[in-house]
Formats: sequence, C-alpha cells, structure tokens
Amino acid sequence: MIDIQCLGSSSAGNAYRITDGQTSLLLEAGFPFKSLQQALNFKMSGISGCLISHEHGDHSKAAKDVMKAGIPIYTSQGTADALGLSGHRLKPIKAHSQFEIGTWTIKPFEIEHDAAEPLGFVLANTAGDKLVFLTDTYYCRYRFAGLTHIMVECNYSIDIVNQRVTSGELHPGQKKRLLRSHFGLEHVKGFLRANDISKVQEIWLLHLSDGNSDADRFKREIMETTGKLVRVADR
Repeated sequence: MIDIQCLGSSSAGNAYRITDGQTSLLLEAGFPFKSLQQALNFKMSGISGCLISHEHGDHSKAAKDVMKAGIPIYTSQGTADALGLSGHRLKPIKAHSQFEIGTWTIKPFEIEHDAAEPLGFVLANTAGDKLVFLTDTYYCRYRFAGLTHIMVECNYSIDIVNQRVTSGELHPGQKKRLLRSHFGLEHVKGFLRANDISKVQEIWLLHLSDGNSDADRFKREIMETTGKLVRVADR
C-alpha cells in the first residue's frame, strides 16, 4: 500500500512524500527547507532519500538543505551540476539504471523539458505496488506495465490557453514555451489510454497552472476517461 502526501504542487513549489509503510521518500524539494520541515511535522529523519527530477527552483529549492539534514539526493548529474550539488550525500543517477532505496526499486527515465538532464521515475516496492512519477514534460515516449499508482502533471488545457492568448492575458511566447515544456490535459488522457491501467488504484494530477487549468474539470474528465479514483494535488 502506497501513501502519498502532497506538500505542495504548483509553480510556487512542488514536493511529495510517499511511503509504503517501511521506507519514506521525498519526491522533489521545491520549497524552502523550513516549509518542508513544517509540512512533515519536523520528522525529516524518517525520510530515506529525495528524488529530484530537474533543477528548476520549484522542484529543487531546498536540495542543498535537504542534503545538510542528512538526506541523500538522487538526481541526474546534469541536474546536480546545474544546482551546484556535490558531496557524499549526492547520489547521481542515470536514465534506465535501476537503484534501490530501502524497500523501493527505482528506475529513472528521460523526459522532455527545458532543463539540463530531466528525469521521471518508476518506483516499485516489495509489496507489489508500482508508481510512475511524471512531471514537467511535454511528451512521454515510454509505456509502463503493472502500474498501481500514477502521479502525472496536468498543467493546462489548450482551450483555456488559447482563450487567454486571444484576450491578451497570456503572451504568445508564453504559450509556445508552455507547449514545449509541460503536460496538458489531452496529453494526460493520451498517456493513460496508452498504458495498461487495469491495476491502478489512484491517479494524482500534479502541477496545475494557476491560470491555465480548471481543477474540477480536469478531475471530472480524467475520471470519465479512466473510471479510476482521481485526486488533484493541493496547490
């Protein structure tokens, strides 16, 4: 059984705690360290490792402080270099090179984002649970078998974006960057249709844009598409 706790999910910061009851992990560290401490009731010693997908501040802000607190950081060398991370608590990882943290077996994979060496993650535990974590990408080239949990970015809907461009609220250049760096509602639907979700227990929608999303609509449409329990991560 996987328990997922969202500590925050937006352009202001992203961080999630996941546990299988034996090993607890932090996915992303995009808030000031004190905020992470408070969100976790100051139980940082219970975190066995922190995975960081890429170097943008809303995913990595507390990386150095997390390491100072004794928690290893697992991220690509490109991300580590971009953040200036070093030391024995830095654990560089590579796409398709599997590694273990406690009861978790983790396999990183490439994603498409305007960052140095961004990664997504598949996490499987000894109880048979399997989670995919996919954020800040405009495309996923892989399919995953046997998933029980999905954490996927659902940043925007193209019709909302186009309306905002037409009204002058959003610059066309911002739209162009958005479409080349983030997963939107239709991407999520396509991703879910392309994968075997028969065993999926819950789907988490992450990193909704403040202006380009509609949480209630996104939740409803993904539920209609999948027939699964859908949660929208707190912003």
